[in-house]
Amino acid sequence: MARRRPAVKRLVAPDPKYQSEMLGRFINKTMQRGKKSVAQKIVYSALEIVENTEKKNCMDVFQQAIRNTTPMLEVKPRRVGGATYQVPIEVRPDRSLTLAMRWILAAARAKTGKPMAQRLAEEIIDASKGQGAAAKRREDLHRMADANRAFVHYRW
Repeated sequence: MARRRPAVKRLVAPDPKYQSEMLGRFINKTMQRGKKSVAQKIVYSALEIVENTEKKNCMDVFQQAIRNTTPMLEVKPRRVGGATYQVPIEVRPDRSLTLAMRWILAAARAKTGKPMAQRLAEEIIDASKGQGAAAKRREDLHRMADANRAFVHYRW
């Protein structure tokens, strides 16, 4: 069933420290149970750790990490005549950014034994170098889309 009207995109306020809308979205994704100040502390201390270890501007490293984990293609299941095909489709820019952020956070949360800020910093550094779980997830997704290129004609 189709929507009556397109969903209204909400504007996300930029973060208070760096005035970055992308970082504001990332803080909102980090937040759990509505505790935004806790999420800000985690993200800002992670960026501080990134700046100290990499000796580069933390925002540049963060943006590079997002770029390296942003998927261009994904697969969606389509049922055609009783069979389900994994059909590769291009990812909308807003969805690809959301997926990249989600994967970085999921990879950081999956690690154990260290404070969240430390785990997040390590994952951001790894992602900025094209390594780590989030970057691997993107590569796996692209590989799957490439393997299913034969079904691209089922896209509609």
